[in-house]
Amino acid sequence: MKTTREIIYRSAVSITLLILLSAGAAAQDPAQKFDEYLNALPAQQRFTGSVLVARDGKVALSKGYGLANVELDVRNTPQTKFRLGSITKQFTATAILLLQERGKLSVTDPICKYFDICPAAWSELTIHHLLSHTGGVPNFTNFPDYMPKMMMRVTTQEMIARFKDKPLDFKPGEKWSYSNSGYFLLGAIIEKASGESYESFLQKNIFDPLKMTATGYDHFETILKNRATGYSMIMGKLSNSAFLDMTQPYSAGSLYSTVEDLFAWNEALYSGKVLSAKSFELMTTPVKNNYAYGLGVDTKFNRKLISHGGGINGFATYLARFPEERLTVVVLRNSDFGLANPGKIAQDLAAIVLGEKYEIPKARIEIHVDPKILDAYVGKYKLGREAVLTITKEGDQLMAQVTGQPKIALFPESETTFFPKVVDLTIRFEKDATGKVTNLILHQGLDRLAEKIE
Repeated sequence: MKTTREIIYRSAVSITLLILLSAGAAAQDPAQKFDEYLNALPAQQRFTGSVLVARDGKVALSKGYGLANVELDVRNTPQTKFRLGSITKQFTATAILLLQERGKLSVTDPICKYFDICPAAWSELTIHHLLSHTGGVPNFTNFPDYMPKMMMRVTTQEMIARFKDKPLDFKPGEKWSYSNSGYFLLGAIIEKASGESYESFLQKNIFDPLKMTATGYDHFETILKNRATGYSMIMGKLSNSAFLDMTQPYSAGSLYSTVEDLFAWNEALYSGKVLSAKSFELMTTPVKNNYAYGLGVDTKFNRKLISHGGGINGFATYLARFPEERLTVVVLRNSDFGLANPGKIAQDLAAIVLGEKYEIPKARIEIHVDPKILDAYVGKYKLGREAVLTITKEGDQLMAQVTGQPKIALFPESETTFFPKVVDLTIRFEKDATGKVTNLILHQGLDRLAEKIE
């Protein structure tokens, strides 16, 4: 028989354990971790936008952070509409596959079948090559004249004329190189095969059937409720992003949407409500460089990840799906600068759900480097056929400028590693055995080697 003291003692221990277990459960609550992580981003001027996380068809987080419009103090919400940039490409790929299912085209078709005047260089190009970025069509957004011309309204024919007479970067199918030009051509093919505009085809065949009422082709002149304003950092000051006429990105990047609509899209796409099983397999099977049709297919946390990001004046976006876990993460940002890109944010939020390691974002620390050391880094570095990264020194400050893009300041983390404060990337300079700078590594989600050419 227990004494009164024993009963009181055991009761006290039980209550204490219950409290500890409850506290532990609360500490592990994903919602708290989401907020802890995401609230650290605006505090460091890293993020302003909307985020959604869902698993097994159930939304775990749907929330806006920061301002959709700074002038009017309007906050971002899950209903805020953002320009998507290259997330558009998966809708373009879907349209092509829908037309193939209906017998209107085949991905093996030569693209010259759909153009009255077709350059000889395109004779071996197929729709498959364009979808998978293996066609070698020069990317018009890398052209030196892209920035001066991006404000101009263009017809489809006028834009194609900018690159149709340029030689291909490589023989179709041999290599991989991201090409907005290729996806622009796909829009023209959709119009030719369907007999209607690209915008109309997507609206009737994807957005309306899926009740994606907050998604569409963005037009500057349209009065669009809940539209986010896009922001850039210019000369160290927050500014409205440079104007871009949306006839330019077209089928490579012209759409807008919300985190809620993109969640609905993901659920429909992965549950077989949009494409046949055969078409879906084609869309999500990598061709080269982990790229399929409008989607990247990779591995993260030892799990399959299907995703795509987007970047367009004033906006940066990312839509991710871990198909086996039925986990969707959407990150839409209404600024094209910031030290945490949407892809990194999405992967960290996925890590929270999946119980993987992640870190609360911390401010990068600038150190002092002898200005004389910077002289060796000045020069030009080849990023691609059309793109050059120019490093200059203004006073004691290193500056970087990619062909056709604004100049940005670089800040040292070490004697060889530098970062800007307006975008999430790292530049690391490399030297040979004699100490001569030979190249740099630009890291922005992945590493790009740029050889020093001057």
